[in-house]
Amino acid sequence: MTDAERPSAVERELERHDAFEPADDTYRLTTTVFDAAVDVTPADGARDGEFAVTVTLPTLDNAVAGERVATAVEDGWYETLKRRLADIFTVAQTTTHDNPTVSRDDDTVTVRLEYTARDAGEGVADAKTLVEFVEGTYAQGIIPGYEYRGPAGTLLENAQQRGEQADGDAGGMPM
Repeated sequence: MTDAERPSAVERELERHDAFEPADDTYRLTTTVFDAAVDVTPADGARDGEFAVTVTLPTLDNAVAGERVATAVEDGWYETLKRRLADIFTVAQTTTHDNPTVSRDDDTVTVRLEYTARDAGEGVADAKTLVEFVEGTYAQGIIPGYEYRGPAGTLLENAQQRGEQADGDAGGMPM
């Protein structure tokens, strides 16, 4: 979509928001380890825009380093991810949305979220919230016992660093 086709109120909100940056014909969320693109088209009536958020995640097998994940484990992980994402819009302000679409190919899982925002600011805030929900849901599904690489490895490393920082902060506190 060109800038001329994107609703101006939404364009302003995306430009002002420090977590989004222009990328090709969409905007990318920069606060996630995953590829997350936001596209917006004009909405009918008194609404500011129709949002399409696409998040691309590695499959469990693609995230694991140095070994193959059994098909039954991979399939169970994927089905659990889909079930956990079914109610994703409970964290958003929008009430007008399609059901999330979650699809898988050999190496990636694609989550597509489409909704209509009455207000550009709320629509942009929802985009960030929804992507962060996908990231958190993915992190919850990481199975212990494997060594992870790529975005999954980064998620685990970031969590470990935050845990160590919290331990260090609590260590100096009097009991």
